[in-house]
Amino acid sequence: MFGILSRSILLELVRVFLLCLLAITGILVMAGIVPEASQQGLTLLQALAAVPLLIPNMLPFSVPATTLFATCVVYGRLAHDNEILALKAAGVNILRIVWPALLLGLVTSGVTMGLFYELIPSTYYMMRARALNDMEEFLYAKLKKDHCIIGDRKMPFSMWVNHVQGPWLQDPLFERRDGKGRYDLTVRAREGRLKVDLENRKIYVIMRFGTVLRADGSRLDFVHHQWDVDLPEDYGQDLKLRPRAMTCPEIVQRRREIQAEEDRLVAEIALKTARSGMTKPPEDLASDLGHLENKKRQKQIEVTSLDAELQMRPALSLGCFCFVLVGCPVGIWFGRSDYLSAFITSFLPNVFMYYPLYLCGTNLAKQGKVPLLAGIWAANALIALIGFGLFKRLMKN
Repeated sequence: MFGILSRSILLELVRVFLLCLLAITGILVMAGIVPEASQQGLTLLQALAAVPLLIPNMLPFSVPATTLFATCVVYGRLAHDNEILALKAAGVNILRIVWPALLLGLVTSGVTMGLFYELIPSTYYMMRARALNDMEEFLYAKLKKDHCIIGDRKMPFSMWVNHVQGPWLQDPLFERRDGKGRYDLTVRAREGRLKVDLENRKIYVIMRFGTVLRADGSRLDFVHHQWDVDLPEDYGQDLKLRPRAMTCPEIVQRRREIQAEEDRLVAEIALKTARSGMTKPPEDLASDLGHLENKKRQKQIEVTSLDAELQMRPALSLGCFCFVLVGCPVGIWFGRSDYLSAFITSFLPNVFMYYPLYLCGTNLAKQGKVPLLAGIWAANALIALIGFGLFKRLMKN
């Protein structure tokens, strides 16, 4: 099993795998960073700072595709040079030829699952947390690019500027929302600036040489003034509650907590339902029951999301091994020695069949339209079934 032949094939697989992984990951990272950075108005340094945190999150998608690509290239070259035909003529079992690829698939699947255990969730959390902490830079980048910030639920003000010169905003127009979502004042000034205080959860808007118009119609000219805008109470608080940002132990712990809350809600619903049979039940009993039922459904949705995340990680990791099952026979039969032919004959069909099915099945499973096992593992099952069929035919031939 570890003779010269097996070692040489394994080393060739590892060499091609590492080269392709570097290239594909680089393409995915640049394709993800450059458009997003230009869209958000981020600087080059801000985009480059996100690269170390973005790379681990790209690996679960680049590693399976790279494993398939390396397998097709190596075995396609062996078949093209008639080396496999010569080995079979010498009485070498085909399993001795293909087991290095199977080993590579198992190792890459294990490594990918290991990354999912802690590194990928941690870097995802750090990347999102950095974006929240760099809110002041984000606001300035947005103003430099779009010359405006349109308020929403998480941004309780709107602002338009002529241009940005250093920390100062030229000809700013500022509108602030009240607690009901209506604009309670409008400020136009010659210049201004923004300061974000995450500790006190406030945004300070500093204006100079301008005019204030309040909702009651009053008007006031000023030389220098500062307004405070409160950040939403839930700003950034749900970041660690996202399943993707949790490590596997944290998901399990969070699921237990939600399950305990759901059990408490079930008991409370049963108690209130029993009270509904009273001669004179409380008038607000029906609304309380409806509120509790809504909270129970919300907890069930959270549990489903956590369960889906726990199954998505091994399913995506096992894709490496499933791709190898297809890549070996296809590479041998097509017998192409160049990279482009290997890419067209094996890489594109499998990737365009596997990932759409995986994403669609995962979304349907999260929505409860199909069982979790069926939705998340359908893509792996299909590719594995095709791979075993191809391997069976390869053994016969």
